[in-house]
Amino acid sequence: MTDLLYTEKDLVTSLKDYIRAEENKLEQIKRWADKLDSLTAAATQDPEGFLGHPVNAFKLMKRLNTEWGDLESLVLSDTSDGFISNLTIQRQHFPTDDDQTGAAKALLRLQDTYRLDANTISTGDLPGAIHKIHMTVDDCYELAKIAYTEVDYYHTELWMTQALKQLEEGEESNIDMVTVLDYLSYAIYQQGELDRALELTKRLLELDPEHQRAKGNLKYFEFQLEKQNKAEPDEDEDKKEQSRQTFSLIPERKKYEMLCRGEGIRMTPQRQSRLFCRYYDNKHNPKFLLAPVKQQDEWDRPYIVRYLDIISDTEMEKVKQLAKPRLRRATVHDPQTGKLTTAQYRVSKSAWLTEYDDPLIDKLNQRIEDLTGLEMDTAEELQVANYGVGGQYEPHFDFGRKDEPDAFKELGTGNRIATWLFYMSDVAAGGATVFPDVGASVRPKKGTAVFWYNLFPNGEGDYSTRHAACPVLVGNKWVSNKWIHERGQEWRRPCNLSEAD
Repeated sequence: MTDLLYTEKDLVTSLKDYIRAEENKLEQIKRWADKLDSLTAAATQDPEGFLGHPVNAFKLMKRLNTEWGDLESLVLSDTSDGFISNLTIQRQHFPTDDDQTGAAKALLRLQDTYRLDANTISTGDLPGAIHKIHMTVDDCYELAKIAYTEVDYYHTELWMTQALKQLEEGEESNIDMVTVLDYLSYAIYQQGELDRALELTKRLLELDPEHQRAKGNLKYFEFQLEKQNKAEPDEDEDKKEQSRQTFSLIPERKKYEMLCRGEGIRMTPQRQSRLFCRYYDNKHNPKFLLAPVKQQDEWDRPYIVRYLDIISDTEMEKVKQLAKPRLRRATVHDPQTGKLTTAQYRVSKSAWLTEYDDPLIDKLNQRIEDLTGLEMDTAEELQVANYGVGGQYEPHFDFGRKDEPDAFKELGTGNRIATWLFYMSDVAAGGATVFPDVGASVRPKKGTAVFWYNLFPNGEGDYSTRHAACPVLVGNKWVSNKWIHERGQEWRRPCNLSEAD
């Protein structure tokens, strides 16, 4: 998307060049017209006397035979070639309808997760935002239309209402109130609010008494409302309760969204008092004896630690530079096939880097090995992920469960024993890593890394490590992670004597 900004800037420059060329052409035509206007005005006062001068007669022949032809060529000349050519070349990089729909869904996802009203988003007044920009009536209308196409009448109502509000406040737009009210009344009807749908339809007909669809809807809504009012109150209440249950959010989703908003974090003062920060050298590893790293406890169960200042700005920029040309839509392991596939619950772009791509990757892998004490030869490649606005990864496990025996069969290195996660950018708002089952929330902090074990020493999965990447509300989130596997860890993290551990 950064590249698209520069593409648009180039197109604007090209468009201005075209405008200047057109203005120059019109200026030449205007000068020619003004000159001939004064000449013909004087000549037609005394045509015979004027043409009695042989030079005037010659110039008239010359103008009509040659100069008017030159003017015709000038008028017909196309100055748009350069602009159209540039536009055609750049169009191959333009976003598609699917991209626009994806961006709209991202906005709606952020609206739900962070409980933002449509007006807050429309005015651009988001927490941490620097470059604030207002949404026009047309923007709100298009967002509502995309929701409508997706049969999402809840968000259709929110954004058509916002478009209507801005129209009522006097904002100029090509979209009229009749069109907005038409969509709004239908979206509200689809959500079962017949009385409001009827009220909006009447308002529409006040503006356009001949609106055929609204006239038909008016009769239908009145009939349905009369029928509804005759229904038994208890039966009606039962239906409403059933509807509420049908559309209610599942508990995990609620916890996930609460943690993303910074709510519901469960850590008692007593537990918090057992979390410490320290200088860490991993059992006197020679590389850290003179310069131990800063380590701090983020959570106790599961045990999550953060390493501070563990990757430099230069290293982070190099990793991003290596990853950018390879970024593709992120994939997940299909538990049925064991293969990688895209999923709606993971919205980001990712790339995989190996030590053969650059010596820095080998250096980072070695650093992870030195700090964790785990073998990197059987670990997966370093994955770099970029989460743009609305980018997220809904609650998931990193390890393969018992009902997914083929999850990592292709790799032949066993299950994912641990996760290492570098944070390579600060995020203005949103983007936390949350653990819904235990109420933990870890904020991104540039230059740090977090680490946790996905498996107990006995090889059983730790289900409390189920985690998620919250949607990025404002900013840009860069992370890189290393999934470490079981093979090769037999002597580095041996089983305990107790089978239950």
